[in-house]
Amino acid sequence: MNGAQDLGGMQAFGPIRAEADVSLFHADWERRVLAITLAMGAVGKWNIDMSRAARESLPPAQYLSSSYYQIWFEGLIKLLLSTGLASAEEIGTGESRNAAAPVPRVLMADEVAAALLRGSPADRPAAADACFKVGDRVQTRQLNPSTHTRLPRYCRGRRGQIIGVHGAHVFPDANAVGLGEQPQWLYTVRFDAAELWGTDTTAASVCVDCWEPYLDYPNAGSA
Repeated sequence: MNGAQDLGGMQAFGPIRAEADVSLFHADWERRVLAITLAMGAVGKWNIDMSRAARESLPPAQYLSSSYYQIWFEGLIKLLLSTGLASAEEIGTGESRNAAAPVPRVLMADEVAAALLRGSPADRPAAADACFKVGDRVQTRQLNPSTHTRLPRYCRGRRGQIIGVHGAHVFPDANAVGLGEQPQWLYTVRFDAAELWGTDTTAASVCVDCWEPYLDYPNAGSA
């Protein structure tokens, strides 16, 4: 999705300035949003890629004017509504009006620490050999999907070189739309900054993790 979250290389947003306050949370409600998001994610009605897609699908004006945890909260609301775990009326009033919907599992309080420590590894067994190896020159595909993708706009249709091969991992583009994990090989691709933005850049290079379906060998006739 070419949404407001994909800001790489865009201009006029100003520099990123480190905050003097390095606390994880700036208000108690942010702590609660994180806790609720993790607890609801554990029920098994959606996956992490669906969560990212929900946040990315917010209207650009809303996304860009919202704080980090406001975006998380609005994405969670979209997921709750789409899965029938809550109604718009319930979210608006803050009160449960219907019988609790059944869920596959519930994260109990005494399980939280272990769940956070364990995380959710995304590496999977490979179903086929890798198409590329370290040192290969590649070109990213020119994709503009209306759904979730992890291929940034600024490096689509650009040439780079494989500098790392990381095995097969869950393919976010498929997982986000309910098509299953469809594990694909994952590579780190190094792009010269001039390839991405021309000569008007002070950067030297950019490294991007790219799943195999994002990549091709460079066109034989390309310069």
